[in-house]
Amino acid sequence: QVQLVESGGGLVQAGGSLRLSCAASRSIFSINRMGWYRQAPGKQRELVADITSGGSTRYADSVKGRFTISRDNAESTVYLQMNSLKSEDTAVYYCNTYIWPTNYWGHGTQVTVSS
Repeated sequence: QVQLVESGGGLVQAGGSLRLSCAASRSIFSINRMGWYRQAPGKQRELVADITSGGSTRYADSVKGRFTISRDNAESTVYLQMNSLKSEDTAVYYCNTYIWPTNYWGHGTQVTVSS
């Protein structure tokens, strides 16, 4: 079992940057995959990026080259560095992981990008 708490969201102008954090309530050293998802109003939740325990990453095409996911196992935290933000990045961002047999989600953090 794990609790995930996101932080770092806010209001930013287009072209700006934000860094999201996801703090886990237990060690993430043994957790294979940690991910960030987002959900914009009226749209389905979508994968933004994820990272394995070995450091392998994958990104949605829409954020490649702009967002970077990382994990600090010692701090039990996963980060999402978001640069060159666009208005279409506006959404609630959720941290996610799967520990059999449960899919865990945080409560989300709002990111609003003004154009």
